[in-house]
Amino acid sequence: MHQYLRAIGFSEVRDRRSLHKIIGDAVQDADRRVYTSLTQKEQPAGGDQTQGDPLLAQFERDFGSGIGLAICGELDETDHFIYDFYYPYLRGTGVSTAEEVSIERHAAQDSYAGVCDELRVGVTMIFYLQNRITWLRAVEDGRFPSAEITVTLSALSLSGMIMMPIAKTSEQREDLRRKAVGRNQVIAAARGGDEDAIETLTLYDMDMYTALTRKARTEDIYTLVDTCFMPYGVECDQYSVIGEILDFRRTTNFLTREHVIVMRLNCNDLLFDVAINEKDLYGEPAVGRRFKGNIWMQGFLNFPTEPSVIDISL
Repeated sequence: MHQYLRAIGFSEVRDRRSLHKIIGDAVQDADRRVYTSLTQKEQPAGGDQTQGDPLLAQFERDFGSGIGLAICGELDETDHFIYDFYYPYLRGTGVSTAEEVSIERHAAQDSYAGVCDELRVGVTMIFYLQNRITWLRAVEDGRFPSAEITVTLSALSLSGMIMMPIAKTSEQREDLRRKAVGRNQVIAAARGGDEDAIETLTLYDMDMYTALTRKARTEDIYTLVDTCFMPYGVECDQYSVIGEILDFRRTTNFLTREHVIVMRLNCNDLLFDVAINEKDLYGEPAVGRRFKGNIWMQGFLNFPTEPSVIDISL
């Protein structure tokens, strides 16, 4: 069973029989159904090409406000659904990044990962693609890649804690914002091959390392590090984050009656939503406080000619 089922309120689902019933109900009573034809180029080698081309299908069922299960598979020529895999999701809000995105298929199954060089987090960000069928349609129609495509990020978490914020004046916040903008400009120049920018970044990182090493001897590390975003574990789309809570809401899985907390985070100026089972969250969320936890990052591609992000007010 998928590890992140508990993040959307299915912490008590422990056997295959219960899981298959939920999957079957999700397919029968799906809130959204998306299809696309599987071209002969995409079909497995040795497949029967004499019958009608199968359809890739994705059924989505919401079990709460913005949380649910996506069931993926194929429809054969008799419209019989052949189940392949599923994943839990959180539909994010707003636009997280407009950087160029590339998509790569996973080796084990017909799912995809998005790859984005996001300057604000300082790493190559990888996320699990939610709307793969919409992307496949866009590739077929020649609408991908495109500079008009944006990404809405969201995440699921299995454990986390609420931390108090670092006290900052309005002047300090504005100074930090200006420094972040300047650093992003230097990073962009360095990516373009500017040797002076590369040297500036190297000196900046050395100075920061020296200052943090000195202060960490007498101060708590979480009073020095306001937010962070770094890879976690062995899977490429999982991260350890500390982010400021901009807004939050409670939603209930109507099937299990478990409560899920959805928070909108600002992490290194990157905005995204994260969902966690209330029983897995230590502390009380509040605007201005910080969330610390490990997340599984997901992403939804917004195409100009397709339905964009779902508007769910926090």
